[in-house]
Amino acid sequence: MVSPGILLVDKPAGLTSHDVVARTRRAFGTRKVGHAGTLDPMATGLLVLGIEGATRLLTYIVGADKTYQATIRLGQSTSTDDAEGEILTTAPDGSWDGVTDERVADGIRALTGAISQVPSSVSAIKVDGRRAYDRVRAGEEVVLAARQVTVSRFDVIAHRRGEGVFDLDVVVDCSSGTYIRSLARDLGAGLGVGGHLTALRRTRVGDFDVTDAVGIEDLAGAQTLTPAAAAVRVLDALAVSADEARDLRHGKRLGGQAPRVEGALAAAIDEDGVLIGIVEKRGDDLKSAMNMPEAAR
Repeated sequence: MVSPGILLVDKPAGLTSHDVVARTRRAFGTRKVGHAGTLDPMATGLLVLGIEGATRLLTYIVGADKTYQATIRLGQSTSTDDAEGEILTTAPDGSWDGVTDERVADGIRALTGAISQVPSSVSAIKVDGRRAYDRVRAGEEVVLAARQVTVSRFDVIAHRRGEGVFDLDVVVDCSSGTYIRSLARDLGAGLGVGGHLTALRRTRVGDFDVTDAVGIEDLAGAQTLTPAAAAVRVLDALAVSADEARDLRHGKRLGGQAPRVEGALAAAIDEDGVLIGIVEKRGDDLKSAMNMPEAAR
């Protein structure tokens, strides 16, 4: 029987997130594998996968803040806002006079903090039930609505000026739902030279780090985090007694126990260190928002 757990995988370039899920299913001998947020085929880095009953935890991981390392190429815009697309514009020589380090810094500051961002038209966002990228590939014109995101860090760690291009190596800390391709596009557009992403690596999802991830060739026999160990990286822990654990499993509320939980949610862990589920506040009480399957704990 396959044990439930959270698996951290360092995705290589060239594979889709679904490819990694498929390989994990084969390696672990189960169909029940899901992920907490995709990575584009050209991107590398951290994929957080849930196996068996631990897939229920992915809902609470997918919204975590993330960290990316990326390379932005100024001087060219593309149809996909990254290197996989067709080059649409190339900045003429005369347009570079105003692209000073100061203007680049100003452009980055304008894209830092709480911002309104239009996702790339080739994103996985659904439009009337179909992925935006599927509509684009079918020849449709897709314009997605802007959304509020937060970029808490947008730092340039290196830069290189080449023939007709200016490459920036950056580190970005951001809220879930932020598109790094869109940051590259908008930075280049603001500077009047165009921009796109040439490299992207996700290094962190919440408290999960790529340094703890396994490579794609090491999936067989890879160690997973137990549901309890993973849950306490996302939420505060709530220690529950055997009686409380039984009540939560049966859908009963823990009357008057809301003050024991600081945030809106907590991971209920029994006396054996097993995750019972996720509890939420309802007035002065605590109730189950999600219960783990008995066999998955």
